[in-house]
Amino acid sequence: MTKKAVIVFSGGQDSTTCLIHALPHYDEIHCITFDYGQRHRAEIEVAQQLSKKLGVTVHKVLDTSLLNELAISSLTRDNIPVSTTLSSGDTLPSTFVPGRNVLFLTLATIYAYQVRAETIITGVSETESSGYPDCRDDFVKRLNDAIECGMDYKLRIETPLMWLTKAETWALADYHQQLDLVRYQTLTCYNGIKGSGCDRCDACTLRKNGLIEFLEDRTGTTKRLRIKLNL
Repeated sequence: MTKKAVIVFSGGQDSTTCLIHALPHYDEIHCITFDYGQRHRAEIEVAQQLSKKLGVTVHKVLDTSLLNELAISSLTRDNIPVSTTLSSGDTLPSTFVPGRNVLFLTLATIYAYQVRAETIITGVSETESSGYPDCRDDFVKRLNDAIECGMDYKLRIETPLMWLTKAETWALADYHQQLDLVRYQTLTCYNGIKGSGCDRCDACTLRKNGLIEFLEDRTGTTKRLRIKLNL
């Protein structure tokens, strides 16, 4: 039986690392990128380039522009400043797009149903989520249960980065010998700058701090990664 997975793919550090990690484990991988009128639209082009470079043969870009009309965020409105500080946990950052992961994961499961894939992979992380509620483990598990119930289809939503620090996510890319690709060719920046980014938004801060931590203790971070993922 062909093992198939669908990856929610933005072309950022996390989803690209998930794709790299999944490649040896699946016979067929489908990438889905969502065009919701996001502020940093360069990510769509970067995602297409990366999936092609990594050998993915099926990559869909789905129009979800309705989300742009409904969800008010600095990623959907040019007149709202992008967050430059990490969330304190008491308030959500301006970059939170309400309902985004609810919609994206639901659409990804509908697509998975059609192509008979048994796994959805997403790069959300509770450890490094900037406080986003739709990146939490509890949310993913509840949505997974609801989808299985509503579609009568056995399917797993996998979150390989859920309990990893950003440093350990860098270590995972390095483990697969793709550190330079993730470092220089992905787009995580909320201002749409590839690689190291703008060095101001909270996404760039998380990325930069994680890379510094990884490079300062490469051996220790890799050891912790191996234990967490049983590599």
